Amino acid sequence: MSTVVLIGCSSYKTDTVYAAVRAGIELLGGTAAFVKAGEKILLKPNMLAARAPELAVTTHPAVFEAAARIFQEAGAILSYGDSPGYDRPAHAARVAGIAEIAEKLGVSVADFETAAPAQVAEAAGAPVSFPIAKGVREADGLISLCKMKTHSLTRITGALKNQLGCLTGFEKARLHVRNPNPQKFSSRLALITKIVNPRLYIMDGVTAMEGEGPSGGNPVGMGVLLFSRDPVALDAVFCRLIDLDPAYVPTIAEGQALGLGTKDGVTLVGDPAENFVKPDFDVVRKPVTGDILFRPLRPLKNSIIPRPVIAAAKCEKCGVCVRACPAEPVKALAFPGGGRAAAPVYDYSRCIRCYCCQEMCPHRAVSVKTPLFGRIITRLLGKF
Repeated sequence: MSTVVLIGCSSYKTDTVYAAVRAGIELLGGTAAFVKAGEKILLKPNMLAARAPELAVTTHPAVFEAAARIFQEAGAILSYGDSPGYDRPAHAARVAGIAEIAEKLGVSVADFETAAPAQVAEAAGAPVSFPIAKGVREADGLISLCKMKTHSLTRITGALKNQLGCLTGFEKARLHVRNPNPQKFSSRLALITKIVNPRLYIMDGVTAMEGEGPSGGNPVGMGVLLFSRDPVALDAVFCRLIDLDPAYVPTIAEGQALGLGTKDGVTLVGDPAENFVKPDFDVVRKPVTGDILFRPLRPLKNSIIPRPVIAAAKCEKCGVCVRACPAEPVKALAFPGGGRAAAPVYDYSRCIRCYCCQEMCPHRAVSVKTPLFGRIITRLLGKF
């Protein structure tokens, strides 16, 4: 049976967050349950992109600071890092406010640009290799500081998905290309988590992101921090708070199948979960669609499966979406005529529906929409 701790946290004031993080860790056995003096511990925040803390795209620096102080007080030797989806790690850390805190506390920067391959066995037993960041491999243990957000491909970004940033650079995009099916992609996320094996997950839900997450959505106050050794249980409790069926989140199913944890029979401690329930949280409350669901209709997939759409009025023609597209050898979107007079145009026959363009757009100009025929089919399937 797994335990998830919920601690109310009303703001990102330094002392308030420190007290909340300290309380959450104590309810799981205290720092001694996770680190020993002299151990090299890596703090892994969510630094998806170079965005300011108030946008709720990244783990808030106050949460990072609280965790760093608490584990330093326990005698751990700390480093930190993440591999953003687009920006260089140092730039993302600076804009997100993490770098300033790390420098103040003497937390070193881990190497997230050099790959150190690692293998792990799938549930079926076949070995799979991943280019894990050298800084992850050099640490004795990892603390995952995840962010409470929505996600177009997997419904939520939470504890399990946070370890995607343990892959270096463009390898995250390659993972999308090689695993376009949401379930298969989620199984790979579970395998990465199995490799890096975080000792503790702390979810920043003081201000979460709803809507077009993980970067284009809207900040929303949830006022809570979640703690657990079990990423499956933690993500399932996140779902409970936002009235989302955990069965709709493929990372939860794949994580449980791989033995990373359980969504069933979870023990909740700390503050009552009912204090943090937000049933009107803006998230897609339906199953993730993939190749299996629409196999009989595969020839019509471009008219059925949700696809990214650019709002021309919001587009700044910066080209981030084009560079972020992992489709090979030809990208799924490009500027018409080779110039930048107009917004990029999609070739949906090449689009693998990874939504990296929506995830990386710094101007919130890309959204995910289901075509009319897809909406009709979904309604019809819902009647059976």
